[in-house]
Amino acid sequence: MKRFDGWELAAGKLHRDFEFSNFVEAFGFMTRVAIVAEKMDHHPEWSNVYNRVSVDLTTHDAGGITDLDFALAEEMQSIAQ
Repeated sequence: MKRFDGWELAAGKLHRDFEFSNFVEAFGFMTRVAIVAEKMDHHPEWSNVYNRVSVDLTTHDAGGITDLDFALAEEMQSIAQ
């Protein structure tokens, strides 16, 4: 988990809250992540309120966190920078 700065385990899922300077940046982040997630065929549980995006990652059909969740978390971190 050391390389996943800002991520934590919560309720059996990888969780992170991202904060941006405004709604447009938060929505842009979600749009870029959506394209990556669709290519991976792995979709986050997330919500957006103004400049914040709250994310939970789990692999439902595996019943927990898998390598796919860590891969998507890495992509999200890269996109958020």
